[in-house]
Amino acid sequence: MNKDLVAIFEYLEREKGIKRDIIIAAIEESLRAAARKSVKGLLNVSVQVNAKTGNVEVIAQKEVVDKVTIPDEEISLEDARVLNPNCELGGWVDIAVTPQDFGRIAAQTARQVIAQKLKSAERDVIYEEYRHRTNEIISGTVKRTIRGATLIVDLGKVEAVLPDRFYPKTEKYKEGDRVEALLLEVRDTEGGGAEVILSRSHPEFVAQLFIREVPEINDGTITIEKIVRDAGYRTKVAVRSSDPKIDPVGACVGIRGNRVKNIIRELNNEKIDIIPYSEDSATLLQNALNPLEIKKMFISDDKSTIQIIVNDEDYPAALGKRGMNARLNGELAGVELQVQKMSQYQTAMDMERAELAQSDDKSLDEELSIEGVSSMIIKSLMEAGFATRKEVLKATAKQLAAIPGISLEMADKILEQIRKKRV
Repeated sequence: MNKDLVAIFEYLEREKGIKRDIIIAAIEESLRAAARKSVKGLLNVSVQVNAKTGNVEVIAQKEVVDKVTIPDEEISLEDARVLNPNCELGGWVDIAVTPQDFGRIAAQTARQVIAQKLKSAERDVIYEEYRHRTNEIISGTVKRTIRGATLIVDLGKVEAVLPDRFYPKTEKYKEGDRVEALLLEVRDTEGGGAEVILSRSHPEFVAQLFIREVPEINDGTITIEKIVRDAGYRTKVAVRSSDPKIDPVGACVGIRGNRVKNIIRELNNEKIDIIPYSEDSATLLQNALNPLEIKKMFISDDKSTIQIIVNDEDYPAALGKRGMNARLNGELAGVELQVQKMSQYQTAMDMERAELAQSDDKSLDEELSIEGVSSMIIKSLMEAGFATRKEVLKATAKQLAAIPGISLEMADKILEQIRKKRV
């Protein structure tokens, strides 16, 4: 019995999930070339590997003839009937021609081909086992680290790859650690095999964690509309409910925050903001910034850029560390988000209005009229000495707000209307 070969069969079946008949077929095919070199001159050389014993036998065929003229290719009827009593002239008989040192020769000749065939078989097993599990969370054990910080994760039958760019820099792993990750893809390798690629930084990883923790998402009552991440630091999840009786944010948070806490724990304390979804970018941004108040918002003509003005004390929170909060909120709304302090905005507007007031535009000296402002407000302005738009432009919002019936908000609107009219 070839115990070494049997041990290989059992290992590949148990550890790699490759069926024995596939392994044997690969070995037989690869050994055939070596056999032909070892038993030159014979016809139809084949190799047979016994699945149970691991014994290797080389078989050739000879034609049954009345008189042998080519010994390597022919056999007499008398000799043939010793091997097969039923053979006839013109037929063929199988002859065992295994060379004495074939095991050594075969191993040297076929090693590379066997490796290629087994790699192909292992690839088929990987595809069969994992190709339908894309975007599923799977767990394994860190086996080793390669190429800097790329992790090789043992999933049982196969080893998966967790590239260093696919997990947060805030996370550190060592050999033997358990790790959960998203099955991102199964892809072919240059060597003809296949590998399973994992990710912990992909937004879908967070989505799958919420599906696992929140039954209402799993049954479709609550929908995750969008997720944006700065992996390891902050994630923003926009959700909505198809049932008006169910609060999507509350359901995701859970009683005493137990649901989201489980997710935060798996993400190593990454911050998670759960936001009511809106198809309107402006509303979605306000939801994302809540409880901060957006004082003013300007949307570009092509709706690709939104500028928001916030109170000075709210500016650091609206911007976030390294601009992270503003960037993620912009990604969530699908726009480029620009955040400005109210004081900076007011200074810029004051300068613009001052320049406009000093211009030679004669229309600014005409009797006061402002689009979108009621005649009552116009009358109050004129009674306070602001008879023309130019005179209004020379005033500050606080000066206008001192006029009875005009709030600071209305004063800002008046100045903005005049400025936009002239820009």
